[in-house]
Amino acid sequence: MKHTHVRLIAALALLSPLLAGPLLVQMAHAGNSQSPDAHAARVVEHWTKQRRADAIPRDLVIDPRGYGYLRKPDGSLQPHGHRVAAESTLQHPTPLAKPPGAGGGSGDSTPPDISGMNPVSGDEIGASHTFSATITDASGIKSVSFIIQYPDGLTQKFTPGQDAGSDTWSATLQGFTDGNNWAWWVEAKDAAGKGGNRATSKVVPFIVNTGGSGGDGGGDGGTGSDTVTNAAWTGGAVQTAAGRIYFEMPGNSKRKGPWSGYVCSGTVVDDGATGRSVVLTAAHCVYDDVNKAFARNVLFIPNQAGTTGSGTDLNCDNDPLGCWAPAFGVVDDDWTTRTFPDNIPWDYAYYVVSDTGAHVPGIFTSSDTLDEATSALPISFQDPIYDNNTGTDFTHALGYSYSDDPYFMYCAEDMTTEGTANWWLPNCGLSGGSSGGPWVQPMDTSGSGPVISVNSWGYTNSPGMAGPKLAGTSAECLFIEATTNPFTAPGSDGDAGIAEGCP
Repeated sequence: MKHTHVRLIAALALLSPLLAGPLLVQMAHAGNSQSPDAHAARVVEHWTKQRRADAIPRDLVIDPRGYGYLRKPDGSLQPHGHRVAAESTLQHPTPLAKPPGAGGGSGDSTPPDISGMNPVSGDEIGASHTFSATITDASGIKSVSFIIQYPDGLTQKFTPGQDAGSDTWSATLQGFTDGNNWAWWVEAKDAAGKGGNRATSKVVPFIVNTGGSGGDGGGDGGTGSDTVTNAAWTGGAVQTAAGRIYFEMPGNSKRKGPWSGYVCSGTVVDDGATGRSVVLTAAHCVYDDVNKAFARNVLFIPNQAGTTGSGTDLNCDNDPLGCWAPAFGVVDDDWTTRTFPDNIPWDYAYYVVSDTGAHVPGIFTSSDTLDEATSALPISFQDPIYDNNTGTDFTHALGYSYSDDPYFMYCAEDMTTEGTANWWLPNCGLSGGSSGGPWVQPMDTSGSGPVISVNSWGYTNSPGMAGPKLAGTSAECLFIEATTNPFTAPGSDGDAGIAEGCP
């Protein structure tokens, strides 16, 4: 493989014995867990089944006119900090007319048709290959997954992209190793009513020969054929360090009436401090810049993809490391005094978690110290590499997608810039819920590396993900505040945080 891109398999390497490292660390800390304090217990109890179901991604996007919107799970755009309606061509797709059917149902019981799979049975591929399939359905396609089965029987799921103007779905995967017992298949779901109809293709065996002429991709010196737009990540330090964040923000500036539930992502980073741990995320997951309030009822679930449940249920007992309730957030004052998208240069923030009383244990009764229980990643305030044709600017962005729950998703490609304030991954297809997740450059084969940014925002009418620059900004100053500011008793709702005027 050319340069160390942890791909397909983000990774085959990470499904190997390398995974034993983080797991053994978790088990080594077992046996000394304390009871959660009143604050942590209250936060966990707050997230009832209904509140969990009502929580949506805090997914901020910008339209071509420069207006900011909150993109909801159905694709609709809610004005953020203004009352200008989104342009009709940018709104979510027009709902399909409801065909006649008993009880008002869709009447569509036909699953999607899957054909034209590549590779076909017995094909030989190389270390990299573009997997594709043609998928059609009268009701439209809601979701598609490619499942790769390794020679040892393990499987990994990937989310392909739809080729523009066609019914073809494809994903370029890299990291295959020689063997005759590989296989893959396709799962698809249509947009019919009552949850849609599902289809599963036949299982297609294939051969991998990295020394032959098979395959159609591979390292390209940074020209883009190695791009991963949206796929499931498995294993490594980054999976234990990153997690899902649940929180609430107010419906108005008076903080009266119902608060709405949201989901984001965050990463435990090395802080060098005692008595606390620090979770890096996006500022819009910590502070509501429209209604001017800090989030309340914040809950962090590291390695939530490892749950033994069927998805995110906030049952801390079935998560590998349990749950943590942060004490307060830290944001830049420039984020709080402006409104998105005028404050995008400062869309980075931290949650501070106490080593005492913040933890509700999970499957492994691990250390109550968050950055010991997880494999905390280093945070870098040095200039990363970008626009480098050697491929050394290859960057992974990861996060917990709302639509792919409970999978930990990632995109990966060469990094460039968007304006003066943001890094940019032009083909990244991470969906809502991934906001605040880490950008790692470079990612090593153990699934670790320095965090150089976080998932921040995208455009309404094109793919791509922006991330704020941590180097040369107030991000380091805020980090120092997060590691040194004293803990105080929780204030009123909306006040659990620090807005710092860093230089």
